Amino acid sequence: MSTLAPLRLLREPSNASEGNHSNATVGAGGGWCQGLDIPNELFLALGLVSLVENLLVVAAILKNRNLHSPTYYFICCLAVSDMLVSISNLAEMLFMLLLEHGVLVMRPSIVRHMDSVIDTLICSSVVSSLSFLGVIAVDRYITIFYALRYHSIMTLQRAVVTMASVWLASTVSSAILIAYYRSNTVLLCLISFFLFMLVLMLVLYIHMFALARHHLHSISSQQKPPTAHRGGSLKGAVTLTILLGVFFICWGPFFFHLILIVTCPTNPFCTCFFSYFNLFLILIICNSVIDPLIYAFRSQELRRTLQEVVTCSW
Repeated sequence: MSTLAPLRLLREPSNASEGNHSNATVGAGGGWCQGLDIPNELFLALGLVSLVENLLVVAAILKNRNLHSPTYYFICCLAVSDMLVSISNLAEMLFMLLLEHGVLVMRPSIVRHMDSVIDTLICSSVVSSLSFLGVIAVDRYITIFYALRYHSIMTLQRAVVTMASVWLASTVSSAILIAYYRSNTVLLCLISFFLFMLVLMLVLYIHMFALARHHLHSISSQQKPPTAHRGGSLKGAVTLTILLGVFFICWGPFFFHLILIVTCPTNPFCTCFFSYFNLFLILIICNSVIDPLIYAFRSQELRRTLQEVVTCSW
């Protein structure tokens, strides 16, 4: 059964033959190169958890008018992106199960068309999720360093344009990726995009952490009471610290896998790394589960609204 099909197409290089892959696996280290057999039930369970979490976040933001701001709109878009990953994953698994058990009978051409649509939806969700991670980081940076000018810089109109641009670019780039997934140029673009997002958030984190550290030093040396701005700086630095760790752990192995496909497709140790591809996919889905905890549950207002949504206090 296929899960996250467009990513599974990148399981191993196209120029690595089956024989070369087998020989490399044996020569590179025997048992530990056999990879992990991850059951589809685990993909299904994580997808359901992610779906419920992100659906609650979207419902809470729509319910509370105090959360109708660009910052929470970006968080809502991130939740929708993660939710679409889960929905697409579940829809694909259900579609494949119905085909395998003969419940659905379709012509091969229709099946391929459906698969391409699902592939594009999943890939678009992944790309948009990465994009909104960066957008949220930039938004919080502006909130801290340009607090007095934030509402003039991040207007509702600019926020809407940003969100629409991300969704449009994600859809177009995903269609290209699905069509030319065997091209090293496409893979290099995807790798470059990941590295750009990682460097962007790292730079923002370092700057925010430096500011928070300066404020804490000022408080301790001059015995000044902490202001709301200082508290926001520290909280933003802590949030981005968690963000960078989770982002690197969840996405790093998959993009390192892509780097190895481009740089050493037939090397024994690289092909050994390829055998753990299912684990990398699990980590990506885990990122969709963890995102609400990082971006949503650290907001007191959103936590309160989530409690109301869960208890049906409408």
